Amino acid sequence: MQHLTLLTLSLTLIATICFAKSPYQSVLQHSRIRGRQHGPNVCAMQKIQGTDKKYFTNCKQWYHRKICGKPTVISYECCPGYEKLPGEKGCPAVNIYNTLGVVGAATTKMYSERAQLREEIEGPGSFTFFAPSNQAWAALPNEILDALVSNVNIELLNALHYHMVNRRLTSEDLKHGSAFPSMYQDFNLHIHHYPNGIVTVNCARLVKTDQHATNGIVHVVDRVITAVTNDVHTFIDTDDDLETLRNAVAAAGLTQMLESDGHYTVFAPTNEAFEKIPPEMLNRILGDPVALKDLLNYHILKNMQCAESITSGTPLETLQGTVLEVGCDGADMTLNGKAIIQKKDQLGTNGVVHYINELLIPDSAKTLLELAQGSAVTTATKLFVDAGLGSHLSGSEALTILTPQNEAFKEGVTMTGDLKKLLKNHILKEQLSSGSLYYGQELETLGGIKLRVFVYRNSLCIENSCIVAHDKIGRFGMCIPFCSSLLVGAIQTAGLTELMNQAGPHTVFAPTNDAFSALPKADLNKLMSKDIPGSRHSSFSQTKPIPLCHMCSITCMPYVVYAICSVCHMWCMPYVVYAICSVCHM
Repeated sequence: MQHLTLLTLSLTLIATICFAKSPYQSVLQHSRIRGRQHGPNVCAMQKIQGTDKKYFTNCKQWYHRKICGKPTVISYECCPGYEKLPGEKGCPAVNIYNTLGVVGAATTKMYSERAQLREEIEGPGSFTFFAPSNQAWAALPNEILDALVSNVNIELLNALHYHMVNRRLTSEDLKHGSAFPSMYQDFNLHIHHYPNGIVTVNCARLVKTDQHATNGIVHVVDRVITAVTNDVHTFIDTDDDLETLRNAVAAAGLTQMLESDGHYTVFAPTNEAFEKIPPEMLNRILGDPVALKDLLNYHILKNMQCAESITSGTPLETLQGTVLEVGCDGADMTLNGKAIIQKKDQLGTNGVVHYINELLIPDSAKTLLELAQGSAVTTATKLFVDAGLGSHLSGSEALTILTPQNEAFKEGVTMTGDLKKLLKNHILKEQLSSGSLYYGQELETLGGIKLRVFVYRNSLCIENSCIVAHDKIGRFGMCIPFCSSLLVGAIQTAGLTELMNQAGPHTVFAPTNDAFSALPKADLNKLMSKDIPGSRHSSFSQTKPIPLCHMCSITCMPYVVYAICSVCHMWCMPYVVYAICSVCHM
């Protein structure tokens, strides 16, 4: 019985795997469900307003009614493989030549007759025709179209044969990363089937699939495709507009990789993109093989991504190890939210090249000073330079900079000797990630003092300041944004760090910095003073108090339970709670 059960489960699993729907079939099924009330084999389509682009619907797009941030309208038409004939329901199959006329590929039908292809696609056989739509032919530059039709018996026939495969291929057969020999000199057609259901051939999107004919299948595509014979490195090697990139690729030793088999996406910076970078920074990176390789790998995705496959912002991993957000804004393809792509979908045998007009510089190629030049720490960055510390932050020393956020500074900060010393104590003598820090660790600064690490349940602090953002790891050093915490400082001043790290039970009502700042300045100074009765620095330390009545502990309140919501002015002593707060519930 047990063996029978295992056999049944195995067969079920195999059947599930074998008959699992592809992403394309899933969105097609959803479109069928949405359109079935309009008749058999009717599908719902979403069209981007102001364009000719149509998409099958999925649940998210159906309810949001937006694609690439643009509103869509719903239309209903025959599902793939079916055509509406006058006076009839359903879509009876005809040969490929006649099918072209009813699926929006009448121009392809016309050129097929001119090129004497009609007899072949009307007769017996089994073909797959990736037929350019009428709009695809209209979008061709005049000089290219003229060259094709001026020699219909050779150029045009070869071009049409490149759109054909000598076998029947449904959308189910079009697997991601597959390639099929075309009927033009066996040059491959490159297929990509993306998780969002979009299918491309040579980066042309299939806009109408599985149009069944008596002698094959027609898939309508949104552009005229051309034969692919060169790898992605050849694009870089032969285009004068990519001369700087070509030299950089050679210097970084990436030529062989870009010539080898793969499915790369290369965002290729033009010469103009390199010229926008300050010369000192650019020369430093170009002269540093490690930084240069990181820079170039940051422009290469691990997988091939055609422009037509993007319908929303998607984080995609680069060869450098971090991610780029590849998205779209209407007709524009975007990188990290910016429309910087000049030329799209330059297809090679091992990937695709998109030309960009801005250089993307990863943190790993930056110096500490360049890392710190972020919007949240601009004040600290300027002060480091004014204090004469710029050479440490732009050199090759392995350092870690603790960068206070802008709000940590008052307006009109004046550089003084004391401030210079303070800033030197924000630079650690070694490169340390926040993940390597542990409780009680001592960190030596350029100023010669040692800072202590405090680890709390939800905070990682160095002295009285806590880390507030992820590490930024540079070429030689690391930048850690952090801010001062008044509560942490109060806990340390009162000698309660050890108690806070012991087993509870404790309840802490933790005032934010804003809550402390709302107190009158005199009260705040008194509260934070080391001379407050009950602190470890006072003569009352033997009473083991808790400095803030925001901290509830069984050692402090054996008989009383309370809760408060703002900074309290008084101290909590054993067996008695003195709380003067805006809201206190005793």
